[in-house]
Amino acid sequence: MARPRPDLPVAAVIRAQADSAGRLAVRVTPGARCEALQVVDGRVLAKVRARPEDGKATAEVTELLAAALGVATSRLQLLRGATVREKLFQLPD
Repeated sequence: MARPRPDLPVAAVIRAQADSAGRLAVRVTPGARCEALQVVDGRVLAKVRARPEDGKATAEVTELLAAALGVATSRLQLLRGATVREKLFQLPD
């Protein structure tokens, strides 16, 4: 049985949460039952199935964010938070 497609918000809603320099803060929940990207109360929340070991959860968050924004994963840059739940990404122009 195939995994259901993740629930992704519109790219404009995600970009609206970034600061003037194009940095986006994301709160991650690893080990979730389903994958999702949500904007709640002005915060971007990411839920991924991967466990937080060897960077697997961070990689899945990057893939989810890139899919929601419609860009390649290589265009997103992780500025801070490789080993914590609070991550800071630099969005492409």
